[in-house]
Amino acid sequence: MPKTLLRSRNTACSRQLGRCFYCDLPMCSGDPLDFALKHNVTPRQANLLRCTGEHLVARQDGGTASTSNIVAACWLCNTRRHRRKNPPPPDRYKQLVKRRMSQRRWHYPWVYEYLRGICSA
Repeated sequence: MPKTLLRSRNTACSRQLGRCFYCDLPMCSGDPLDFALKHNVTPRQANLLRCTGEHLVARQDGGTASTSNIVAACWLCNTRRHRRKNPPPPDRYKQLVKRRMSQRRWHYPWVYEYLRGICSA
């Protein structure tokens, strides 16, 4: 990963208080084993919540790796957006993710059990 993108991703992760831009879950931005232990998930589950840099305006459309164009998104949200034939704009995608999260139809079932644990603590 280019240093400018890495720096912008880390800045975005800090700005977002370590939460995914789309689903608002805590992201793993360091050692997956530490994250797994802290959040009571497996390392494999922590990997799905790994912090990635997401371009709001894609590079192919003239977007840059500047901090104003990069947000932090978990691996699952970022991957699902870009696997679509025509990825929706970030704001519309964020609405879709929030709607599906409220219906418990976005992440894997263990995520909702995890959420129940952190919300009741």
